[in-house]
Amino acid sequence: MNPVFEAALEVHRFMQERHWRFCIIGGVALQRWGEPRATVDVDLTLLTGFGEEEAFIAETLSHFRPRRPDAAEFALRARVLLLYAANGVGVDMALAGFDFEEEVVSRATPFLFAPNVSLVTCSAEDLVFLKAFAGRGQDWVDVDGILVRQGESLDWDYITRQLRPLCELKDDPDILPRLETLRKRAREV
Repeated sequence: MNPVFEAALEVHRFMQERHWRFCIIGGVALQRWGEPRATVDVDLTLLTGFGEEEAFIAETLSHFRPRRPDAAEFALRARVLLLYAANGVGVDMALAGFDFEEEVVSRATPFLFAPNVSLVTCSAEDLVFLKAFAGRGQDWVDVDGILVRQGESLDWDYITRQLRPLCELKDDPDILPRLETLRKRAREV
């Protein structure tokens, strides 16, 4: 099995055994919704809320090796717990608590990537707005691939409704126009 999927399956099983609310995002979810590309880590969102993070962090660190010596403190500050799966693959676990993050987790569904490798991933729409909001170069390449592959089956009202307040919070008025440009170009493909 691919090491990244092996790590994703380990994390997935850990979360499910505890009945925690989570979903896989990032490069692994992209394999489901966009143009597949190599990815070297597992990204996921774990719904912890606000004020309960320490319990989730402690339980997770009892199973997974941290990627930095101050992993727990860093997670409380940055809301991301940096770990290694048993096979050494990096895991970035976002500690979610906002309403839009709860909605991302609630909308997530399982997908069979390979025999015996079913993983709960975010929806295509949620992956689009998360990557557009992150706005790094590779994120925009990934968004383009999702738009080409998913076409007009995407719920654009939902994407815009989720992304608009995040753009205002980030004070980045260029995200939505850039996304619309990619959408128009994807229609022409």
